Amino acid sequence: MPPPESSASLLVFGAHPDDIEFGCGGVVARETRAGRAVHLVIGSRGESGTHGTPEQRALEAQKGASALGATLEFVDLGGDAHIERTVENTLRLAVIIRRVRPSLVLAPSVVENQHPDHARVGAMVRDATRLARYGGVAELRGLPPHAIDALHFYAVSPDAEPRDISPVFIDVSEPAVVEAWTAAIQAHGSQAKTRDYADLVLTRAHANGLRCGVRHAVPLFPNDPLVFDSLAPLARTARRF
Repeated sequence: MPPPESSASLLVFGAHPDDIEFGCGGVVARETRAGRAVHLVIGSRGESGTHGTPEQRALEAQKGASALGATLEFVDLGGDAHIERTVENTLRLAVIIRRVRPSLVLAPSVVENQHPDHARVGAMVRDATRLARYGGVAELRGLPPHAIDALHFYAVSPDAEPRDISPVFIDVSEPAVVEAWTAAIQAHGSQAKTRDYADLVLTRAHANGLRCGVRHAVPLFPNDPLVFDSLAPLARTARRF
């Protein structure tokens, strides 16, 4: 956990100990390998999961974060399968945003057809990024207001991908990035009792990569329209055929 008023270029929220690794671990690994600080925040310890104890899941999350080169903290939002979208929980997330002061934030998508904790955390992060900006929120006055540059959503599974937002694909093909991402996924050994998540996640990333003309890619879904200073950043698209 970072000290108060630390800074990270990227702040990533997840509902459960493996969400970030499975949903956007390649993006995290790419950012840290580029020298940017990334901090992860997890809203439960997998208390209601079929496999693994909360203690085991927390240790796996620490190992996964280490593999990605990121720092990690847990925040109590009520526990796995008990996370509710409340003002109190939203303010807890806003406090973290003010303390870490990131430029970019990633959160689970708000699509309803997935684990309900995912959509609720995503919605609360969206709300918290706004509350963190407002100087008059009494519960947040202990830390200065902070406005992020952008919020993007990630999808833990294909069913969680928003259908009404065009994705931005992040090229995560670098072998060292894939290696770190794979290690982070495999850190969650308790979850491998049901399926090979590394194969599942990387196969999905490879399919997205083929769509973009690269080896592996991760889709992110902007919460707001993107603004650029010139056409130059728009020259690379996923249209390859």
